[in-house]
Amino acid sequence: MRPGHSAGAFAFLAAQLPMQPVDEPPLTAELIRSRHDAVLARLRQAALAAGRDPGEVRLVAVTKGFGSEVIREASRAGLARFGENRVQEAIPKMGAAPDAEWHLVGHLQANKVRPAVRAFAAIHSVDSLELLARIDRIAAEEERAPSVFLQVNVTSEATKAGFPLDWFEAAARRPGPLADAIADLRAVTVAGLMTIGPAGATVEESRVAFGTLRRLRDELAQLTGRPLPGLSMGMTADADAAVAEGATLVRIGTAIFGPRLA
Repeated sequence: MRPGHSAGAFAFLAAQLPMQPVDEPPLTAELIRSRHDAVLARLRQAALAAGRDPGEVRLVAVTKGFGSEVIREASRAGLARFGENRVQEAIPKMGAAPDAEWHLVGHLQANKVRPAVRAFAAIHSVDSLELLARIDRIAAEEERAPSVFLQVNVTSEATKAGFPLDWFEAAARRPGPLADAIADLRAVTVAGLMTIGPAGATVEESRVAFGTLRRLRDELAQLTGRPLPGLSMGMTADADAAVAEGATLVRIGTAIFGPRLA
């Protein structure tokens, strides 16, 4: 469903996120909790403006570039769902929040699949059928069952990973390798699709990109006969547009933790 709300309304919501100060204050549990609550309020307002149930939208706090001490403070603040871009960076941090739900949101190299399967509850960045099959095989060996998201490059930008848009559009509409690969899975579950929105885009441009992902998800679900409830899309700058177009997981880093340290 594409709610009929104006781009201006969502531009207003996006403007409510304050700019980060040049000199970042220490990331205490109190500051992280305050920022996290502000983002949740922003997402809730965006969902209500789009005629959606705010409970359908979950936040993944992306901690790329921040160390274990920040993870501990975030855990103290009540955050329990974290996202990391690199397997090798994430694993040493996980002891700081052992009960948290960890999501891999960055590119996954084939030689890092086994540690990723062992460590993460969800992998958002599956960008080839070969990688999907490898994750499933290793997950079966490890007796793990992570959720996976198929990443689609909806903007067709050369700098972004993901299945090519033209290929995925065709594959989501008729039987073939994509539907067969999903049917053959033994251990993992395809929870939905993921994308990265266009950089520096207007609200309407972002909505077009995210709406494309939603349409592809719907077409693939109809083709396979499987529920694909998840849409992982939206970050600090374009979260409102993503929520308006159906995002169920929004990946937020800067609005909670400030500029990355690395």
